[in-house]
Amino acid sequence: MVKMPPDVQEAISKQSPVPVATADSAGKPNVVFVGFLRIVDDETIQIADNFFDKTAANLGENPQVSIVVYDGEKKKSFQIKGSVEIMTEGSVYDDVATWVHAKSKALPAKAAVVMHVEEVYNAMYGPDAGKRII
Repeated sequence: MVKMPPDVQEAISKQSPVPVATADSAGKPNVVFVGFLRIVDDETIQIADNFFDKTAANLGENPQVSIVVYDGEKKKSFQIKGSVEIMTEGSVYDDVATWVHAKSKALPAKAAVVMHVEEVYNAMYGPDAGKRII
């Protein structure tokens, strides 16, 4: 795992919903907007699975995820990639379910997706576009 720099964390915190991309075992991509995504620490992001269908199937086959965020004020954009663990019970799941249900009891909070950050890239246009930051 790698530590996300403060500007990356700030961009994540400012954006909602966040595009979350997955791929199945054959590499077929899928992307969805997610409203429940938060930073746990410098190396970890939590995503609440409320309505994942293809996304959940993809993560079961291929536990890799990528998100992209944009900070319009600072004109910075980042792509963050990592591996995930899916939790449907235990303290991490309970914490995510409490977070979701605090916003709406009607949401199912089916699972907690714990993303372990492995790579961060510059996703802004210009000479450094696509370059790995960490």
